[in-house]
Amino acid sequence: MTTTAPARSAAPSAIATVRHRRRHRVRERVGYVFTAVLALVFSAPILYLLIGSLKSGRQVLGGMSSLTPSGLTLQNYSSVLHYFNNTATGYFADFYLTSVTVSAVVVGGGLIVNSLAGYALARLRWRGRKIVLLAVIALVILPFQAIAVPLFYMLNDARDTLYVQFLPFIASAFSIFLFYTFFAGMPKELEQAAAIDGAGPWRTLFHVILPNAKPVFASVAILSFLSSWGMYLWPVMMIDEPAKSPLPLEIGVFQGQTVVNWGEVFAFGVLMVAPVVLVFVLFQRWFVRSVASTAIKG
Repeated sequence: MTTTAPARSAAPSAIATVRHRRRHRVRERVGYVFTAVLALVFSAPILYLLIGSLKSGRQVLGGMSSLTPSGLTLQNYSSVLHYFNNTATGYFADFYLTSVTVSAVVVGGGLIVNSLAGYALARLRWRGRKIVLLAVIALVILPFQAIAVPLFYMLNDARDTLYVQFLPFIASAFSIFLFYTFFAGMPKELEQAAAIDGAGPWRTLFHVILPNAKPVFASVAILSFLSSWGMYLWPVMMIDEPAKSPLPLEIGVFQGQTVVNWGEVFAFGVLMVAPVVLVFVLFQRWFVRSVASTAIKG
């Protein structure tokens, strides 16, 4: 009797373990299915855009048949490049170069300016720091439309120039606040150890802080690029010359044709979305780390 009792008591425990594993596997498979469905829902517009760009205008609006990869052609891309290939409408390469240049300056210059401002607000102690921080927070909630008209009159003499498209957007209150929150959450022991080794504020910034701040740099780069690449209101107000127009402004002109070919519009959209996807893929790893670290802190 004494030898069989442990075996009898162990049997329900083993059965419970098996049931627990089965429930865990079921929940895991349900999670995979839910994730796959969610990914399909979010990627469906991009797939529709890509497939539609390879079909004629009639096929794009042909219901469910427009989603099938049949009858594909590159004619839409050729038509877009041909339409923007004269002095009247401008050259497509000029639009692309303008958008790339403006976005590159906004992202590159913004990373330098905004990171230094965020570091100064988070780590350095100087008179008026709290007032400046409150001003930055106030500017975060202020929409661009509220300052668009005063900014227009301020820079009216610089219309139809390249620098007027990026100069007002290099310094960003939102980016400064992101850098500030990240730097403020970093352990102070890193700077204390650098100070013991004789490092000053600049050396500490470049050799200690910045190597550990890749996630926030990736997040700010992606968000700044998205904002700059899709800017529409400001170019409409400041740019009249086709050669200096960015892509978002010209796709509006292209879509305003008398007869709209949606296949060509989709092709234009693919050419606009491609750099956005490329930038996100390049910075994806650090962006995900930034989101994950924010969730853990919250």
